[in-house]
Parts: sequence; C-alpha cells; structure tokens
Amino acid sequence: MNYYIVVGEPSGDLHASNLMKYLAQYDAEAQFRFWGGDLMASVGGTLVRHYKDTAVMGVWDVLTHLGKIQKNFRLCRKDIAAHRPDVLILVDYPGFNLPMAEWAHKQGLRVFYYISPKVWASKEYRIKKMKKSIDRLYCIMPFEIDYFKRNNYDKVFYCGNPVVDAVGQRQHKDETFEEFCSRCRLDSRPKIALLPGSRQSELKYNLPEMLRLTDEMPDYEFVIAGAQSFSSADYEPYLQSKRIKVLFGETYSLVSHARTAVVTSGTATLETALLGCPQIVMYLMWGGAFSDWVAHLFIKVPYISLVNLILHRETVSELFQKKYSYSRLVSELRELSAESRRRQKMLSDYSELKDIVGHGNPSETAAADMVAELQK
Repeated sequence: MNYYIVVGEPSGDLHASNLMKYLAQYDAEAQFRFWGGDLMASVGGTLVRHYKDTAVMGVWDVLTHLGKIQKNFRLCRKDIAAHRPDVLILVDYPGFNLPMAEWAHKQGLRVFYYISPKVWASKEYRIKKMKKSIDRLYCIMPFEIDYFKRNNYDKVFYCGNPVVDAVGQRQHKDETFEEFCSRCRLDSRPKIALLPGSRQSELKYNLPEMLRLTDEMPDYEFVIAGAQSFSSADYEPYLQSKRIKVLFGETYSLVSHARTAVVTSGTATLETALLGCPQIVMYLMWGGAFSDWVAHLFIKVPYISLVNLILHRETVSELFQKKYSYSRLVSELRELSAESRRRQKMLSDYSELKDIVGHGNPSETAAADMVAELQK
C-alpha cells in the first residue's frame, strides 16, 4: 500500500520514523511518501519537504508567516492529489494537519491521525470537524479514550505513548555516568539538566532564569539540552560569560544521568519522568498577568505537565507564570537534588506513571492496527 505521511516538527519525525519501520514490517509492499525529516528519510521512501522548511510555532510566527503557511498547504494538497495514496497519515501538528484532514476527506481519501490533537486541553470545538474527517484517531494518553467517548467519538484507538519507544530505543542506553561524562567532555560533578524548550520565545523567557541557578549550586555542573531546531548561535546570547555546555542530540543521555532537571512544559516532562530524573516544570511567557489570564481562559485542564495530567495529581511542581518565583525554584531544586523524601516520592510516582503509560511497543501497536484497518 501507498502511505502519505505529514509531519511538521522534530518529535513527529521521530515518532513517524518508528511507525514507518513497523508499517513496513506488517506490509511488505509499503511505499512511503512524506513531509518529514531525516529520521523518516533514513527509513526509506520519498521526502517531499523537510519540516525545517515548514515548521511554524506560536501565535506570532503564524501571523507573520501566513503566506508561507498557505503556500505549504497548496503544495501539500497538490502532491497528495497527484499521488492518491491508500491512506493519509497525519502526525500531531494540528494547526496544519487538521485542515489537511478536512480537505483530504472531501477528496475521498482515508485519513488516519496519529497522536491525537490535545483538544481536551483547549479548542474543544475541533472535535466536530475531527469526527467528520478522520477515519481512525490514534490516542497516546490513557485518559483520551474516555474523553472522546464522552464526546460521542468512537473511531479512536489507544496505542500507548510512542515516547516509550523513543526512550527504550535510545542510543548509549547502557553507558555509565563516567562514560557519558568522558564522551561528552563534561567534568565529574553531578549534573543538572536544563531543558528550556524548542521555541525562541521559550528561550527568551525561561533560559535566563534557569541560568541564574548556576550561581546557587556550584557543586553541580549545569548542562543545556540543545533543541534540534536550534544551533549553538541561538544559545550564545544568553550564556555570555557563563561556561555552560550545550549538548545537541544527547537529551536522553543527559537527562538519564542528571541528578535533577528543570524542564519547560510539553513532551519533555513525560520523557524526563520515564528516564527517572526528578524534575521541576517552569514556564514563563510574554505578557505577565495578562498572558496568565488569557491562558486560563483557553486551557481547560488543571495541569500543564503530562506527568501530572496522567497521574491526576501534582507530582511535579509547575511554576507557571504567576506561580513562578526564583526563590521557590531554588528551594525546590535543592530539595530534589538531595536525598529527600520529596525526591523519593517523585521517583515512586514515576513508577506508577510507567505502569499507566505502558511498557509495550506503541509504534508497533499503532502500525499493526493501521494495516489491519486498511486490509478490511
């Protein structure tokens, strides 16, 4: 069968590449054409457009790149129409992929959506169009199935979270702390990982506060996990005289060996938990009190981190906008870095989280279901 896959960001490239490997395993005649990245290209098929040429994140980026977005829509629709795949698989990236699903449905194409849009958090109105245009919706959060059923949407399938695959299949999985430090040219001090996000606005508002911590805890080596979408030049303006290393392509290794981590919200919070690293979630953005008010108007969930959402309680502290203070960040980081009850409780909660999210092979589960659905 012919599969057309659309991805718009690095995480989608990772998860789609794992999905493709198993689609090829269950369908010996699988042919791939896709908008994606290097990881997908390494599996095989035709890369039509790289996500680096299409990625637009954040309200300001969208407003200033409307022409680029519309051009990409036209190019994608034209290419899909020319090749008429057996199925269009859309991976996350709802701002682009949900309108694409609506268009493809009108063309009579089968549409599978892998990694469901987080409509339970905001923009719930999207469900109505999703019901009409998506033939099979693949959920990666255990609570999503009940959520969609409550909204009379039954074309859903829970496959587990592909982050489980990514973490389990990471490189250098078995190396020691000493080997990691030697390979990455770090010193012997215990590490604190800083994950300031993958958007320029996240760096601007979160990284400076994270970097202040280096003066508070000199017995630890602070290391920044470099985002795939950035280069060293993106971090240099913030580092100035600070001798802090930025590691690219080593996020899983860094977090797995770190004593603690400070993480912006997103998939990184779940990855950090699955890697067994105690964490603090902080997220600052423009607008101060005004942005905080706007966020509470649109965000319909009690937490911003996936760890707390899945466990239905505050396991990790969320220092979000008005809840943030530098003194609290310092206090919490010191407590979690020590052999404290708080640290042990968080690690115990992580074990519960792993049981909920699953230990299986989500990418294979999703691929097997997709092939079975197409063969019906």
